[in-house]
Amino acid sequence: MAKQQVAKTTGRRPFNIVVVGQNNRLQYEAVLFAASLRHSTPDFDGRLFVAHPQPGPKWDEDPSIQSDELRAALDMLGAELLPFDNKVFGQTYPHGNKIEALLALPEGEPFVFFDTDTLITGDLMSVPFDFSRPTASLKREGTWPQPTLYGPGYTEIWRALYTRFGLDFESSLDFDQPDEYWRRYLYFNAGFFYYECPHKFGHRFLTYARSIRDTPLPELVCQSLNPWLDQVALPLVIHSFGGGRDSLPEGLLDGTVSCHYRLFPLLYAREADHVVKVLEEVCAPNKIKKVLKNYEPLKKMVYQGKGEKIREMFDRENLPHKEQAIRNRIKSKGLWLR
Repeated sequence: MAKQQVAKTTGRRPFNIVVVGQNNRLQYEAVLFAASLRHSTPDFDGRLFVAHPQPGPKWDEDPSIQSDELRAALDMLGAELLPFDNKVFGQTYPHGNKIEALLALPEGEPFVFFDTDTLITGDLMSVPFDFSRPTASLKREGTWPQPTLYGPGYTEIWRALYTRFGLDFESSLDFDQPDEYWRRYLYFNAGFFYYECPHKFGHRFLTYARSIRDTPLPELVCQSLNPWLDQVALPLVIHSFGGGRDSLPEGLLDGTVSCHYRLFPLLYAREADHVVKVLEEVCAPNKIKKVLKNYEPLKKMVYQGKGEKIREMFDRENLPHKEQAIRNRIKSKGLWLR
């Protein structure tokens, strides 16, 4: 069915999905993501792109997806390989791929970006995206900034960033949270985000990120931007387009519809039974298994059953408060793989 027909019959515009693959673990995660999308949302009517950076001066080695077997698996799952060139980032900051890849997507078509270490666990078509009001993942911790003892504090740091780009700082604040507490300030995990046009979003994301990196603000002198640059620029971009923290109902993305698991040992340790079921079901078909068993963490966690050993170590209703404690317990049993 043509996109115009879909819009007419459903009252909404189809949207595209993009993840970034590369000649490393990301290519296996991309296959897994595509398999989970087809499994959990069989009626998805947009295009699924696996954007992959091309060799060039920004890379020491070829970062593109080269394996014929992997390419065939992605094609079988309905994913389209989308090459793009790094003109700004690359080897020194691969997180920048999620910014530059946006400029290779079809202009003017709504998109949702997901990190590859995500499983689609429910019907993505049921999510009421308002593509005119962007948002991103609120499954985050207060990782940036890290104010020093003698300042500047959260307010001074974030205000300086908003001021640089001519944005209203006060309207970004959550006044239900106390002053100088990180949740008061607009901050996202970049595990997913969306908007009505990837080129508009991508150009602004790139402009803001380059400015923050290349023309440092005095207020940021003690702050690390690697690997946080994308998550520093992202809330500014979202706010500039009229989006925010309340643009999407809670409990869908990073909830019943998607799971940003990050690492397979963590998935088995803390995610719901349904997430594990989806993972193991989409890994089961022989054509998928043939590809994914070449990735050691999936081979051992899923196909050799070590994930279940991790699962037995934890009570999902009473997990340690800090992720590091989960990691340490898994490592003590020799089951940490990434």
